[in-house]
Amino acid sequence: MNATPAEQQELLRLQSVDTRLAQLAHRLGSLPQAAPLAELATRDDALRRSRAEAVGSLEDVRTELSRLESDVSLVEARIARDSERLTHTSSVKDVTALEAELASLARRRSDLEDQELAVMEKVDEAEGAVAALDAEREGLVTERSRLEAERDESAAGLATERDQAERDRSTIAETIPADLLAFYEVRRVRGGGIGAALLRQRTCGGCTITLTGSDLEAVRKASAFDVVQCPECDRILVRTDESGI
Repeated sequence: MNATPAEQQELLRLQSVDTRLAQLAHRLGSLPQAAPLAELATRDDALRRSRAEAVGSLEDVRTELSRLESDVSLVEARIARDSERLTHTSSVKDVTALEAELASLARRRSDLEDQELAVMEKVDEAEGAVAALDAEREGLVTERSRLEAERDESAAGLATERDQAERDRSTIAETIPADLLAFYEVRRVRGGGIGAALLRQRTCGGCTITLTGSDLEAVRKASAFDVVQCPECDRILVRTDESGI
């Protein structure tokens, strides 16, 4: 492939911009807020699971409390009914039976009320656990919002730099022949982001291998219009007065 020395040197400008774009992409993907935000997301997931479990426990004890309250209401209704019957009966047998049942119902109500108090304590504890998790999540959300604002501010500045670099790249790419640009792009993909490198003092700027022997001789004999490649890394070698050949 042939290209003028000026066109080949434009590849170095293009490579510089491409390197800058790669650096900006890396910085955008590894902003200092990324790691703590990821940690907060992990903590938030754990808190969500803990809260779901805590809410489940709270619902269970509330259900138990409702059942006990219903049982107490039934017992009280029976006490009221039997008390009413007691006041309207003159049968000794009925009075004895009703008094025995009322005593049994009173004990039952006392037991239920004791259970009710114990379960109410469980409800308070469960509500406290949910409230504590909610407070922790609220603090986490506040911290996440702060970090996201910092991240977005940093990302906005980097995005502005990236947009300018992309415009610069387009401007430079327009000055390079299509076949040379395509050849460079293939080398850049294969070369891990570096498609063209300056040959300085017989050393490839891409892989830092110094040319010697037949490799160096082949480059020396090549025309200034020949697009030469590094025999080691296959990248385009751009020759200038600094090449030392």
